[in-house]
Amino acid sequence: MENISVYHGKLSREDGEKLLCEAGKDGSYLLRDSETKPGMYCLCVLHKDVIYTYRVSKTTTGSWCAEAAPGVPKRMFRKIKNMISAYTKPDQGIVTHLQYPVERNMSKNAKG
Repeated sequence: MENISVYHGKLSREDGEKLLCEAGKDGSYLLRDSETKPGMYCLCVLHKDVIYTYRVSKTTTGSWCAEAAPGVPKRMFRKIKNMISAYTKPDQGIVTHLQYPVERNMSKNAKG
């Protein structure tokens, strides 16, 4: 996970939201550790001044998946980078497609 530029590690929800609001563009996104579910991650996306958070996890078989909108079939990805790449395309079950990565080196508070 450390080699994913949008992964911010133990960034708090509040700090993640602040970074996305500072980015200010619909489709801005980052990935951080979940504060409430150890071992899970959060894909956070800005859309129309609202931050949408999708839980991301690694299955026991090593695949990655994200909780998308209700009714959208769960998709499995071999690598986290593949999942992010898939969600850069429109209409993939999240509020808007991923367009503007908020990379960890842009954050003063990022760990890792």
